[in-house]
Amino acid sequence: MKKARDRDRGASSPGGPRVSFSNALIPGRFLRRLNRFAALVHVEGRAERVHVRNSGRLRELLTIGRRVLLAPARAEGRRTRFTLALVRMRGGYASVDAHLPNDLIAAGLALGGVAGFRGYRLLRREPAMGKHRADFLLGRGARRCFLEVKSVTLVRAGIAFFPDAPTARGLAHLEHLIAARADGLLAAVLFIIQRNDAVAFAPNRWGDPAFAAALERAVRAGVRVQAMRCQVTRAVVRLDRRVPVYLRTCRGPALEPLGRPRREMG
Repeated sequence: MKKARDRDRGASSPGGPRVSFSNALIPGRFLRRLNRFAALVHVEGRAERVHVRNSGRLRELLTIGRRVLLAPARAEGRRTRFTLALVRMRGGYASVDAHLPNDLIAAGLALGGVAGFRGYRLLRREPAMGKHRADFLLGRGARRCFLEVKSVTLVRAGIAFFPDAPTARGLAHLEHLIAARADGLLAAVLFIIQRNDAVAFAPNRWGDPAFAAALERAVRAGVRVQAMRCQVTRAVVRLDRRVPVYLRTCRGPALEPLGRPRREMG
């Protein structure tokens, strides 16, 4: 299925890696979630089923009457005319397409522009990693690194949290990254915050304590953990900058830091 956006590698843009929407987005009002991959949106004068490319709950964003922007489908014969792209929030937009961060990182790697991974080239997308697949296999000289990318949309009091619902798949990915480190490979997980109002990242230990515990084990095993936020507009999602990662959280934004991040992987 052809996506309703172009991969803009940002070669002519000083603003860094980005993904641009190839068509003007269509405004609508969110009505309700139908299932993990579909929602009902009031668009062009009627209630219409639209595709949702995100299995997360998104409860803090998808509220009744919330303004949303839809990407027109370009594939012929598709059952839905639109894909949910952006959700309006105070001060801007949030991107809710969980597949978009992979395109964003691929664009950044092609430019050598992903902080922490400069000098690495993209060897393969979706390489086998145990019984699952990683998002990327990177290389720098003889070094090989499995990179897993996670989409983040939940932000509270300036802290971005992942996941917003228990994720057995995400847990399995962490376990395989830990196993890769045990085999002598480099491994990393990169959390992409698809909104601009986060100042730090932490695992959601209230929503998924198993994932939070696994992330701590991954750090102890030598898995690189990094988070970056995005700038999101009606036309483009752009990789912005790194934010601190915290493993343990107390009430509110009081945090225990992961430590000073290394400048580059390896």
